[in-house]
Amino acid sequence: MNATIRSKTAILAFAIALGFCALANAQEAKQPGTQQLRSYSLARESSVIGTVVKFDSASNTLPIGAHVIIKTSAGQMDVHLGNAKVLKAASLELNPGDSVRIVGEPIALGDSTYFAARIVQKGTQAVAVRSTTGFLTTPASLMTPTQKEALRGVR
Repeated sequence: MNATIRSKTAILAFAIALGFCALANAQEAKQPGTQQLRSYSLARESSVIGTVVKFDSASNTLPIGAHVIIKTSAGQMDVHLGNAKVLKAASLELNPGDSVRIVGEPIALGDSTYFAARIVQKGTQAVAVRSTTGFLTTPASLMTPTQKEALRGVR
């Protein structure tokens, strides 16, 4: 009797494990599109041209950081710019009415997406706010070697 119960328990455990494996495979099948949007890819980049409606250097809108709302031919678009100090270090100011060109791509965040800028261009001045792999740049990445050397002793 114990052998029969053990054997039925083992079969039941195997069936449950098999069911979990099937569920895991079903979830894996759904995720590639979403997973693709969670990482930055130059292949998905696009360029948008518009007029600055509002610039916020420290927005609480996710992802937190600098955001600019631009008016394009398709309507208004909220663009994440990362660290506003990068724009300041490059002496790039974004004011309402300024014409801008932004290179970037939509990235998934929860149930929605946001437009992640990689390059912000105003007139002839362009500033990279993300690397080609999507990592946010820092103000130090815009410094010349001489400026970096001058800061070496400062802590």
